[in-house]
Amino acid sequence: MQDFPPEIRAYSARDDAAPDTRSPRHFLWWMIRLEGTLALAGVGIALVWMLPQVLGPWLVGRAIDDGIVGGDSALFWQWVLVLLAITVVGGLSGTVYHTVIVREWLVALYGTTKLVTRKTLQLGHVLPRRTPTGEVLSVSGSDSDQFGGFIEIVTRAFSELVAFLCVAVIVISINPSMGVLVLLSAPLLVVCGMPLLRPMQRWQGIERSRNSELTSMATDIVGGLRILRGIGGEGTFGGNYTRQSQRVRQSGVNAGSWQAGVEAVGVLLSGAFVVALMWVGVREVIQGRLMVGQLVSVLGYGLFLVQPMRTFVEFAQKMTRSVVSARKAIAVLEQRPPWEHPAVPRPLPHGAPLTDDASGLVLTPGRLTMVVSAVPDDSAALGDRLGRYLPEEPDAQISLELPEELKGRAARRERARRIIARAEQAVRDEERAHQAWGVRLGDVDLSDADLDEVRARIMVSDTSPHVFAGTLRSAVDPHGRLDRAAAESALWAASADDVFDAIPGGWAGELDERGRGLSGGQRQRLVLMRALAADPEVLVLVEPTSAVDAHTEARIAKRLGTAREGRTTVVMTASPLLLHHADEVVLLQGGVVAARGTHADLLAGNPAYRAVVVRGEESATIDRPEPDDTPPHDHHSMSRPAPQEVL
Repeated sequence: MQDFPPEIRAYSARDDAAPDTRSPRHFLWWMIRLEGTLALAGVGIALVWMLPQVLGPWLVGRAIDDGIVGGDSALFWQWVLVLLAITVVGGLSGTVYHTVIVREWLVALYGTTKLVTRKTLQLGHVLPRRTPTGEVLSVSGSDSDQFGGFIEIVTRAFSELVAFLCVAVIVISINPSMGVLVLLSAPLLVVCGMPLLRPMQRWQGIERSRNSELTSMATDIVGGLRILRGIGGEGTFGGNYTRQSQRVRQSGVNAGSWQAGVEAVGVLLSGAFVVALMWVGVREVIQGRLMVGQLVSVLGYGLFLVQPMRTFVEFAQKMTRSVVSARKAIAVLEQRPPWEHPAVPRPLPHGAPLTDDASGLVLTPGRLTMVVSAVPDDSAALGDRLGRYLPEEPDAQISLELPEELKGRAARRERARRIIARAEQAVRDEERAHQAWGVRLGDVDLSDADLDEVRARIMVSDTSPHVFAGTLRSAVDPHGRLDRAAAESALWAASADDVFDAIPGGWAGELDERGRGLSGGQRQRLVLMRALAADPEVLVLVEPTSAVDAHTEARIAKRLGTAREGRTTVVMTASPLLLHHADEVVLLQGGVVAARGTHADLLAGNPAYRAVVVRGEESATIDRPEPDDTPPHDHHSMSRPAPQEVL
């Protein structure tokens, strides 16, 4: 039975197993179906595990009535041996049941994590615009664990429900009045506990939302710790985190109080049920309608039924938590990508000019073009358009979660407003997907081409150096397609020799998460090396040298043209060191092309260009001190082989 790790094909070309996001309960049912035959095996083994509890009291009663009271020792030992065999079977099946139930838990847990991962890959840079990072992490982390617990309790509750019904039939066959009492116990427990479930669910939802906000806050603080220390903001943000953590604690206490109330009702009713069953049983024995062995069996069943009743209470609690988690998961998983696959995609031509209608930029194939703008956001937006990436929209994130202070009619109005806002955002994204993108490679608009082909042919490397944990080789060549010569060429072009030297083990050396062992300039050159190694037909580099010192930048400027010779390259920069080596320089003003030519011509004849470049040069000498690009100090002067000896 190949069920782990779970096979998740959602949000891919073979999207025949997408989760059902119509409602939280539909999603939870989809999670159960994800288990496949494992869920059926779990229920079957659980039923075998319940055999001693279901048949044990009846066998004991028969041994007493037939063997002890009736004086037949042969029948006594017969029932004892049957009880022994059933107990052995139940004990063995309990071991198997525990193994299966843990497997079910892991399938649900890692299945959810893989779902979130695939959705993140599908949406790419759009997801953080729509959903806070902490929310995504919470769904992948804590909510996935809730789904694992939900699968476990569903299996256990179903098996104990079957056992409960079997016990009720057995007790009815022994004594009808006591059987009716058994059958009424579970519905009575549900009716008494139901009023407590709604406030418990409400506070669990509040706790979940606050915890998500706390996770987002922690992510922001960690990401901006260097800046916070620079401006002395540790105390302010630490205080905000403290206050939010206290809000999480308070909501957890409130949710726990209601949960304790539900459990108290379960314990109270279970105890009352056992007392009532004993009282009725003793009366039946006194009146001669019940034998001693039958009384022992009924009392044994009464004690046994405390377990299913507490399981039903636990099921209600976990079901409530799982509905809250499913609602959060749906908010992430139901999002559709803003790009629509064309019905008949047009192939992108090779060796054709790349044209941006919004700015009027036309990129000549095979040339090194650099774009200068007084407003960095304009050139960054141009880079996004060239790669068919949606521009940043700070107000795009819409949360459907309501503050606890909004109640009643105001809460319903606010919920409706936010649902409408999200729907309007989805409509805007869909309308934008149907429109022409406004960037053409040859005569083909990028919206008419397959997105995978666009990504393969046009690469955008933005200003943020994204580095993942793993080997240096996997960071530079994640697909494993480079030979030694290509890797060395990219290393040389990015002037990243010191990056290689800073990592013990060279190409096989391990990088920490986000490249923590590297300086800012080293991380930026590592990303540049990765972009050059990919060798796309069109490469767009956004401020690729903003964090390196002037000497290293000069080396990169001299080598970039050689490394990209014959392929289209666009660099968004205002650095004179880079601009000096450009085949053509374009000046943007107000987001449109205002002038173009060589760096020397524009510097001599265009005051606006000269103002931007001179300001960039002064900023570079002030804001980019050389120590920023020095390798970390703790290398212990270790000697390492040259790159060609390692890869």
